[in-house]
Amino acid sequence: MRHIISIQLENEAGALSRVAGLFSARGFNIESLTVAATNDPTLSRMTIVSVGDDGIIEQIVKQVYKLVDVVKVTDLTATEHIERELLLVKISVAIDTQAKVDSQLDHFGAKIIDVAEDAYIVELAGKSQKINDFLNAFNAEQIIEVSRTGVTGVCQKI
Repeated sequence: MRHIISIQLENEAGALSRVAGLFSARGFNIESLTVAATNDPTLSRMTIVSVGDDGIIEQIVKQVYKLVDVVKVTDLTATEHIERELLLVKISVAIDTQAKVDSQLDHFGAKIIDVAEDAYIVELAGKSQKINDFLNAFNAEQIIEVSRTGVTGVCQKI
């Protein structure tokens, strides 16, 4: 099962590598990882997406919590949460495909952020499935370049 784990940790050198190292030491692949400072400059929020058995992920969460730099660990998947990912994608656009591309952008609520003679650079935010569906709506030849941020999220309840 896919798990989204949110970790608040001290904003110090080496903290990220200790947490990521715990996952790799147990043979778990990290699908995505995002890290940034929070409203408290001494803390960062790390969001890790990994796939694994519930029991094993629970053990990893407990072990992450024991790391010195870690302040709080939440398996967002086990709670009501909001998750988002940001996509920037360069899409090839020709005169004969422009109407269809524009229709797909409207359908998914994507925003054109730059236009060249033969390409759009597009921004889309949403759940990972929405991002995947959007990319799958185009032919592979139309997609020139893809950049995804990875998932970030917060619990809905305070």
